Amino acid sequence: MSSKVNNALFDLIKSMSKSEKRYFKLMSSRHTIGGENNYVRLFDYLDKQPEYCEEDIFTVFKKEAFINRFSITKKRLYDHILAALDSFHSAGSVESQLHKQLHASDILFEKSLYDQCRRVLHSAEKVAEKNDLPAILLMISYKKKRLFETMGYLKVTDKEIEETLQRDLIFSKAIEDYNHLWAIKSHLFSQLSKKGVARSKEETDAYTNICKMILSNEYASDELTYEGKHLYHHVLSAYYYATGQLTKSLEELELNLGTTDQSALGKKMEANKYISALTNAIYIADKVGDHRKSTQYLNELKKFGSTLSANEDLAIKLFSSVSSIELSLHLRKGDFQTATNSVEKIESELEHYDEKIVPIRRAFLEFKIAVVNIGTGNYSEALKWINRILNDSNLDKTEDIIGFTQLLELLVHIELNHNNLLPYSLKNTQRFFKTRNRMYGFEKVLLQFISKLIKCEDHFDRQNLWEEMYKELAKITNDDVFESVALDYFDFESWAESKLKRKAFDAIVREKYKRRMNVA
Repeated sequence: MSSKVNNALFDLIKSMSKSEKRYFKLMSSRHTIGGENNYVRLFDYLDKQPEYCEEDIFTVFKKEAFINRFSITKKRLYDHILAALDSFHSAGSVESQLHKQLHASDILFEKSLYDQCRRVLHSAEKVAEKNDLPAILLMISYKKKRLFETMGYLKVTDKEIEETLQRDLIFSKAIEDYNHLWAIKSHLFSQLSKKGVARSKEETDAYTNICKMILSNEYASDELTYEGKHLYHHVLSAYYYATGQLTKSLEELELNLGTTDQSALGKKMEANKYISALTNAIYIADKVGDHRKSTQYLNELKKFGSTLSANEDLAIKLFSSVSSIELSLHLRKGDFQTATNSVEKIESELEHYDEKIVPIRRAFLEFKIAVVNIGTGNYSEALKWINRILNDSNLDKTEDIIGFTQLLELLVHIELNHNNLLPYSLKNTQRFFKTRNRMYGFEKVLLQFISKLIKCEDHFDRQNLWEEMYKELAKITNDDVFESVALDYFDFESWAESKLKRKAFDAIVREKYKRRMNVA
């Protein structure tokens, strides 16, 4: 059996907050039946275990009868905890309150208390309409129809029947539109996570083909539900980002930030959306040179995070979002020392959350930490983080981040004079880009340079190679928007310039950033 299945109860207990655990204990004390106290004892023991160890559990509870049917005991305790959590969070969202009302309506219906059932459904319907929840409104409509049939249609008019039909058609259309938009978004983000920002016209066309229904105005945004509108602008912002249209991407993000339901931000889904939109707006505003907006949005994100009573899911989202965006801003400015000061805390959080962080998010953070170490000349430490990415089997299909990580590995081998490892790493990297059809102009220039550098022993010839490579990189990244994408990961151009001019890499990056600021 999978260790994850064995650890499910342990992981659930460890995920609970102090107030959730307290509520579970209170609920258990009120409903003690037979061996229920044994479940609480097992709960307490698992709560104190630093790591799950079933052998220790069998040793401690060897005299208890429940240990002879331990798999059943674990299942019952797991279900009991979920029931307690369900009760604890029952007032935590509109949806959970509505489902509770719908369950109450079913109970009243089964007892033939039809008028009471109808009143409960009417109350739930008003709440669902106010919160723009078409799926729940369809459920309510189904239960109302069941009432009409059971009561012999004595209390329903022809007008009410027709109004019910029209409303159901509207709700069904809203759900259909949302489902189509969700599918488009999922295809788009699946492609983005694997390929990254478009590096060619063909890749741009692929993204455009995914989003063609939205781009052709197939969906009128003013006819969508609140959820649908948010998804509509979210997809467009991601499409424009993927195709290098950053100003348009920022406009779509700001439309979502302007329509975010401020009263609902404490709820998980709304808070998640708000964090995502703010994080993306900070990054893109800084990229287009609007530093006033990027600073404003960063302050908003920090303020929101400080006031939010976050569950673990939101805490992870806040941590990864804030850490990633702050590192990006420091790296773009060439402020590697400030970035270094942040890394220690980020490392601790990465270790704390472990596998709970989505692999691609973790990889981007690890990549930035590697870049921080390169900027401070700590190449061995950079290599450690690079290897963590390259050895993560979860990232096998993510061509974008793996490709740039392999390029970063070559750079570090050059800095560490790993002359024995460099040829091997070069062959691996060349094979990676060729087999995945990702040998763009930028990659070709860099890999050809390294191939020549390995064979070159003359100091002056090596300097000529550095100069030639720097000029070629500068030319293609300045002239071709597709090739300039590479510099978003690491400023390879400034790295080459630092070698050519024998200046510190961080100093070159800072000078470039100041020039961009002056132009902006």
